[in-house]
Amino acid sequence: MPDFKQNYFQRRTKPRGPRFNFKITSPEVQVITSDGQNLGILNTNEAISKANDEGLDLIEIAPNAKPPVCKIMDMGKFKYDQQKKANKAKKKQKKIELKEIKLRPVTEVHDYTFKIKNAQKFLSKGDKVKFTIKFKGRELQHSHLGNELMDKIKKDMHEFGRVELQPKFDGKQMIMVIQPI
Repeated sequence: MPDFKQNYFQRRTKPRGPRFNFKITSPEVQVITSDGQNLGILNTNEAISKANDEGLDLIEIAPNAKPPVCKIMDMGKFKYDQQKKANKAKKKQKKIELKEIKLRPVTEVHDYTFKIKNAQKFLSKGDKVKFTIKFKGRELQHSHLGNELMDKIKKDMHEFGRVELQPKFDGKQMIMVIQPI
C-alpha cells in the first residue's frame, strides 16, 4: 500500500527535449546518419542498434513527420548545441525601457534644452521617453502653459521619435509618451 501512495502523489513532470533511443514510440523511422547521409526508413529497433554500433544515440528530430525523422548523434552534444542557440537568441533581444523626464510649466530655457538633449539621446538608443509636466497649486488654472510646452516638445522631438501617447491630464500632471522611429 505505501508504494501506491508514493506513486499516486508523486509529481509528474513533462519530458523535456526530444525523444531518443528507446523513448521513440513510432514503429519505423526515417534515419539520417551522423555525417548527414539519409539511410531511408528503418525499423526503430534496427535504427537504435545502428546508433549503438557507432557509440551514439538515435534522436527524434522531426516527431510530427510521417514517419518521424531521427538522426544518429551524441545526445549530450545535441543538448549543448540547443542551449547555445537559445542563449544566442536571448542575447540578441532588445529590451525597451521607458525613461521619464519631469518638467514644470515654468521650466527655464536652459533646463528645457538640457532635458530635450537627454530625451534625444534616450530615443537614439532605442528607449521610449515619458514626459511629465507637474502642476502645483494655482498652476492648474493655467493648463494652457502645459499644452504649449507639450507642443514645443513634439516639435523638437519629431526627428527622433513619434508620439505614442498623446498629451493628457492624469491628476495634477500632464503625460506624453514618445517612442523611437
